[in-house]
Parts: sequence; C-alpha cells; structure tokens
Amino acid sequence: MPELSVVSSFVSLVESGEFVEALQRFYHPAAVVWENRQTSRIGLDALIENERRVLDTFASVSGRAMQVMVDGDNVIINWRFEFSSAAAHLTLDEVAVQEWVDDKILHERFYYDPAQLRPEAHAGADARQAAAS
Repeated sequence: MPELSVVSSFVSLVESGEFVEALQRFYHPAAVVWENRQTSRIGLDALIENERRVLDTFASVSGRAMQVMVDGDNVIINWRFEFSSAAAHLTLDEVAVQEWVDDKILHERFYYDPAQLRPEAHAGADARQAAAS
C-alpha cells in the first residue's frame, strides 16, 4: 500500500512536467499500462519510449490532478492534461486507475472519452467557452 506522501510525490512530479522522471521513480520495471481501448504497453522502457514520443509531438504538455483517491494498493487519479503545439491545442480529461506494489505502479489503465481527441470536439468546446465568457 503506497503512503499518501509517496502518491503525492508522484503527482507533484507529473504536475511539474517531469513526466519521464515520474515514470523512472514510480513505475515498476515490469509495469503494464493500458491506454483507454488500445493494447497494453509492457515494461518501463516501453513506457518511457512512448512518453518521449508524446512529449516530442507537442511544444508543451502540462497536467493537473483534479482528484486523488487512495484505497489500499489502488489509486485513482482524475487528470486534466493540456497539450499544445503550433497547430493545435488539446485538453484531455482522464481517469487513471493504478495498482501499486512496494511504492511502485505495477498496473495502470486510463479511461477517457475518445471524442476529446477529435478536432471538432475542441472547436465546439472553444466556442462554448467563448460564449460563456
């Protein structure tokens, strides 16, 4: 069972943009991660490679934990990520369900509405946000 301080340290690293360091410090070498409906990524090296690929795609990436729940070895985090490049801006609201072992994430599954990834979803959201201002 991870101590709340360990989970808080993980969240702080992610929120400070230290995504690869968060993987290196808090993911088990044999970690398995499922991205919504995609096939799993297995092993820390594969996770780091994928993270670097995502980070190289965007000029900036930031994340904020909206809620964190710890129940034994299970941690659930509601994340809101912002991805920006010269061509696009993307907001992703997702839930990460994690299983921790010895203060490391062994299994993690992300859940989110894939409509958030479609450009028309952002155009509509931007228009609604501008209308609400």
